[in-house]
Amino acid sequence: MAELFVDTNIFLRFLTDDLPDQAQAVERLLKLAEAGEVALRTNVLVVAEIVWTLESYYQRPKDEIAEMVLAILNTPGLQVENAEILARAASIYAEANIDFIDAYSAVWLHEQGLSKAVTFNTRHFNRAGEIEALTPDEVI
Repeated sequence: MAELFVDTNIFLRFLTDDLPDQAQAVERLLKLAEAGEVALRTNVLVVAEIVWTLESYYQRPKDEIAEMVLAILNTPGLQVENAEILARAASIYAEANIDFIDAYSAVWLHEQGLSKAVTFNTRHFNRAGEIEALTPDEVI
């Protein structure tokens, strides 16, 4: 069975259906993966780029983007690096109204056993829950 990396634009064509021929090709690929004929893999950076593009270019609301991320993570035949962290980050991103990368970082920190972050964006980290955000001046 072939193992294939899936890039951002593949997901975007499927999620937005802005190029129907390409979206249909992606749908056929996903059906092959679901049937076990190919194994698909992607990584955290691809998911982050999907979120950024859906937010900035397509102007999609955060709750809709979070649903799309969860749909990707639950795609049969697709393995996503750090899927559990991404799923929790997607929820925090939409519910706490913070940047996706900050949400991911907050969940990752928690997974690493860390409870404090040094940042100038304390507002976002504090809204992520269970993380104490400190500025450099508060550490020194």
